[in-house]
Amino acid sequence: EAMQLAAELEVEMMADMYNRMTSACQKKCIPPKYKEPDLSKGESVCLDRCVAKYLEIHDRLGKKLTEMSMQDQEVMKKMQQ
Repeated sequence: EAMQLAAELEVEMMADMYNRMTSACQKKCIPPKYKEPDLSKGESVCLDRCVAKYLEIHDRLGKKLTEMSMQDQEVMKKMQQ
């Protein structure tokens, strides 16, 4: 039950991150009034870099939050002794 809830929460968080990333990178890299149906080279490069940065930051944050959570658990264990 708890594992399923955690998995569902993770899927929801990933979907939210994807939607935020899509919106942010689209606003940054694609002008609202475009003339061509395909992405230009500049737009493609911008999107590629934007997505890479977004994913890198997401990964760093995840690692830092995990580290902080583990530290909190250690503190709680010491307090219970």
